Amino acid sequence: MELKPLVTLTYEYFFQLANAVVIFLILKHLLFKPVMAVIKAREEDIAMDIQEGKKIREEGEAFKREYEEKVGKAEEEGRNIINSAVEAAKEKSYMIKDDAKRDAEIIKERAKREIEEERIQAMNDMKDEMSDLVILAASKVIEKEIDKDKHKELIDEFIDRTGDVV
Repeated sequence: MELKPLVTLTYEYFFQLANAVVIFLILKHLLFKPVMAVIKAREEDIAMDIQEGKKIREEGEAFKREYEEKVGKAEEEGRNIINSAVEAAKEKSYMIKDDAKRDAEIIKERAKREIEEERIQAMNDMKDEMSDLVILAASKVIEKEIDKDKHKELIDEFIDRTGDVV
């Protein structure tokens, strides 16, 4: 192998170093800048996606809270409606019971009046029959015809007096 002179070696190293720097600058200008721009654009897209995701999550949480509030209000309204219906049913029940009691009292009073009227009618019928019997008995005793109306009047008066005593 042959030895190259030292100066030639230094120039070669210098040219190789210069070539490496030139290639690095060319690659930096042609390759690194576009790649870095793509990476930066991608980072910005990712940051925007993260920000949009946070915004969507916050909106979702707001919708969830709103939904839970509406569900809570709906449940409360449902309980209120049920309580109102129960109260209305109780009130209706009390009204029906009161109406039934009033109707029963009316029927009872009507029955009492009818019983009293029938009792009075029965007493009058008994008085009439008694007076007829007394007249018949008196006429048999006297064996002559007695004025029926006059004696009936006397007997009614007698029964009225004795009926009050009894």
